[in-house]
Amino acid sequence: MFGVQAVTEALRSGSRTFIKIFLSHRQRQFSHIIRFAKVQGVPLQVQPRERLDRLVPAANHQGVVALVAAKAYASEDEILEYAAQQKETGFFLALDGVEDPQNFGAVLRTAVTAGIHGVFIPDRRSVGLTASVAKASAGAVEHVRVARCANIAKLIDRLQGRGVTTVALEPRSPRLYTELNFTGPVLLVFGGEGRGLRSRIVERCHVHARIPMRGEVNSLNVSASVAVVAYEVVRQRM
Repeated sequence: MFGVQAVTEALRSGSRTFIKIFLSHRQRQFSHIIRFAKVQGVPLQVQPRERLDRLVPAANHQGVVALVAAKAYASEDEILEYAAQQKETGFFLALDGVEDPQNFGAVLRTAVTAGIHGVFIPDRRSVGLTASVAKASAGAVEHVRVARCANIAKLIDRLQGRGVTTVALEPRSPRLYTELNFTGPVLLVFGGEGRGLRSRIVERCHVHARIPMRGEVNSLNVSASVAVVAYEVVRQRM
């Protein structure tokens, strides 16, 4: 794991087991990291920046690299149980084939800020919970439950059986997302970069909707699309 915000949030949340933290120096910008690490008994070591560059090649580590246990994935059941425990209307997100860590990290940050109870991704054709994703999320990955699913189509069927409305975001849909009622339990389903949603996933969902586009560009990236629709859900539930 690397980056000031990603490491700080992981320490703050207590969601990871830290083995050691390497710093390029002990300057003021690392004060939160140093304080949390001392309280939790995590070893700190100052190393030349060149050593950190070798630990995470081609990454903007901001002078902080941590050796940590991998973040555990939740199960489908754990996410559904967590949502039920919150005594809130269920709010879930499924991503079909998002492979870019920057996009996935930004999506996870939106998931946390919008109050999404869990994110489902396929166990193939998808980026996982990598160090790059943790940094791109600015530490938000520590505060959201992510489950890997063998089959997104079966997940959709399962949630529909539990009374969850499943919504596929599909650019060819005649309906706008603002026309939908999001006050009940909902699963938003988005496709990956370039390819979008597979047809069998679209066909499985109860409802299809699109985000209106103007100008010369005909699509948003997936992280922007998730933010737009997720905050319509938030708005309707306020």
